Amino acid sequence: MSGPKCCQNPPAISSGEEDGGEVLQIASLSSYVSGNPDSITAIILVSDIFGFEAPKLRQLADKVAAAGYYVLVPDFLFGDYWTPETQLDDWTKKHAPEQTVEFAKPVVEALKEKGISKIGSAGFCWGAKAVVDLAKEAEIQVAALLHPNFVTLDDIKGVKVPIAILGAEFDEFSPPELIKEFEAALIVNEVYHFVKIYPGVGHGWAIRYNDDNPTEVKSAKEAQQDLVDWFGKAFKDLTLLENCYYSHVNSRGKSMGKCSL
Repeated sequence: MSGPKCCQNPPAISSGEEDGGEVLQIASLSSYVSGNPDSITAIILVSDIFGFEAPKLRQLADKVAAAGYYVLVPDFLFGDYWTPETQLDDWTKKHAPEQTVEFAKPVVEALKEKGISKIGSAGFCWGAKAVVDLAKEAEIQVAALLHPNFVTLDDIKGVKVPIAILGAEFDEFSPPELIKEFEAALIVNEVYHFVKIYPGVGHGWAIRYNDDNPTEVKSAKEAQQDLVDWFGKAFKDLTLLENCYYSHVNSRGKSMGKCSL
């Protein structure tokens, strides 16, 4: 499920001069970290094949952090980012998307040990698989997938937490038809969700948009704001549901009514 189009418009490596955050070691992984370290809510952004040094990904991390979150972008590729000189299939064998969740779990635990009680995660292209796996195991409370690759319908059927899926009109890896199948599965399973398909753009646009393409820039900024809004709404609604649940449980632990948003 990968090919040349997933590799178009590769980013430059961040010089660090415009970064709003810093690189720290989190669970033995280099991680770009931005935002309030005292926040009780953290967001993990999982990069595409170009890695955690991509400037637009770090800019997005800063944007999410500005909403009040502690945001980190771990280097789940250990510095071995894909380059045009590398055969993509060979690279993917070394960095199997389905294995990344095992690197992500220690990061989640490190955040919990830090005192963070709410964790969300967003994955881009290659990184979407790790996020959906975390969502299937309820390792996180809120998830988001942007132009996902390597994610199957069975993956979506196993999701146990609120999830947003943001897709592109022109995307051979997660075409609109597949995104709609994902949405249908979430509806059947009664999973709280937000699904949106952005017209006029292709795979990778949310963090690898062409600055000279007004349509890509506009849609990328829209998707990024939708992502920030999704985390805000989902975490707020989760809190409402939790409060509703506890208010409907009597002293013997028996539910006294139904909670719904």
